[in-house]
Amino acid sequence: MMTRENSASERHARQLAAGEFLDYLSGVRGVSANTREAYGRDLERWLQWLQQRGIAPGGGSLADVLEFVGTERERGLSGRSVARLLSVLRSYYGYLQLEQGAEGDPTRDLDSPRIRRPLPSYLTMEEVEQLLDQPDTGTPRGVKDRAVLETLYAAGFRVSELTGLRVRDLDRRGRLLTCRGKGGKERLVPVGTAAWDWIERYGDEARPALLKGRRTEQFFVSARGRGLTRQAVWKMVAACGRKAGLGKKVGPHMLRHSFATHLLERGADLHSVQLLLGHSDIATTQIYTHVSGERLRAVYDRFHPRATAGG
Repeated sequence: MMTRENSASERHARQLAAGEFLDYLSGVRGVSANTREAYGRDLERWLQWLQQRGIAPGGGSLADVLEFVGTERERGLSGRSVARLLSVLRSYYGYLQLEQGAEGDPTRDLDSPRIRRPLPSYLTMEEVEQLLDQPDTGTPRGVKDRAVLETLYAAGFRVSELTGLRVRDLDRRGRLLTCRGKGGKERLVPVGTAAWDWIERYGDEARPALLKGRRTEQFFVSARGRGLTRQAVWKMVAACGRKAGLGKKVGPHMLRHSFATHLLERGADLHSVQLLLGHSDIATTQIYTHVSGERLRAVYDRFHPRATAGG
């Protein structure tokens, strides 16, 4: 029979095992707070499951993992959530081997469930131009909106990266932006002349007019002179998309997808695009090769003399 003291001791051992691993993720791999929290929940369920079967936190077999995953599936866990759970367990046992010299890894021969990943939606270059032309640049707010759209497309920023941009993150001489991405990782992103002209016009003329004497480190501000929010960016981009009559729901991430797709279509190598997007794993960037491949197939079928039978 488990006493209260034993229960508390085992709970403490669980928390210690999980805490050390999560500290490793934050300190060494630089994962975000949200990722750390999600990983912590997944790992806690696994460690508790092991504890209930009298197995130490670093133990377990392939059979244990399969039984645990089966239990989680019965609980209603989706294929995507199961894939994340397995990713957590792989990371955990990899950490034990790397940092603590553990020998066994019950996840080594385990395959993740296949997840059908949708191809990212993107705009053609002509559609991007239509979108960029929508703000009324005769007003400070319109100049700000144009600069936001230009930055999203020219730098491939996530919305949070754009709203987190500070005044000191602009290198005017080199036309570079310092971006803080997921996990607090920084990267330098070059911006073309056309987009940079709008960024400078906004910074020199529209931003002071919108601030009306207020001060903030945030580079992009709202019409009320406060730091621009992610929700406001989504709303503005969607409104410009509707105004342009593009016939599709347009959001900030679609401009990021367009940025990557157009670079690859025009000959950029995958590794360079990975660096510009701030992807830690090139496998994440590779999804854009499928998008470009579809476009290349259409071009080939249209223009190659032997693309069709009898050609």
